Amino acid sequence: MSKLSHLDAEGRARMVDVSAKPETAREAVATGLVRMSRETRDLALSGGAKKGDVIAVAEIAGVMAAKKTAELIPLCHPLALTKIEVRVEASDQGLAVTARVATTGPTGVEMEALTAVSVACLTLYDMLKAAERGMVIEAVRLVEKTGGASGDWRAP
Repeated sequence: MSKLSHLDAEGRARMVDVSAKPETAREAVATGLVRMSRETRDLALSGGAKKGDVIAVAEIAGVMAAKKTAELIPLCHPLALTKIEVRVEASDQGLAVTARVATTGPTGVEMEALTAVSVACLTLYDMLKAAERGMVIEAVRLVEKTGGASGDWRAP
């Protein structure tokens, strides 16, 4: 358990004390995919979905989610985010989501990037479920992070 920073010596959950950590520039990139048929993907891209501009709404939902991460994930620190970009793009399998989040602070923004992608994917599902209920949200993952004591990291 000693490797899990959110557990104390007795195994109890705690918010990590970052008060002694220096403020550094930090950025994280996460991705995810909503697997769907070409017809549903094309409907989303055309702007002709029943609920409106699916792509724009999903991107805004991702931005809003990144800002609310500390309210959703119990032990996350509330952060002053300096950049949030969420993009939804067509892929052969459906719609791919990428979120890039940045801050200058004592802790990283990986959870904010992952939350942005997750909520954008859920929003895509919600807005397109009338066309296809069998869509699958998958491959939500961190692909890159920079800054902080642990340095830079990229997914293999």
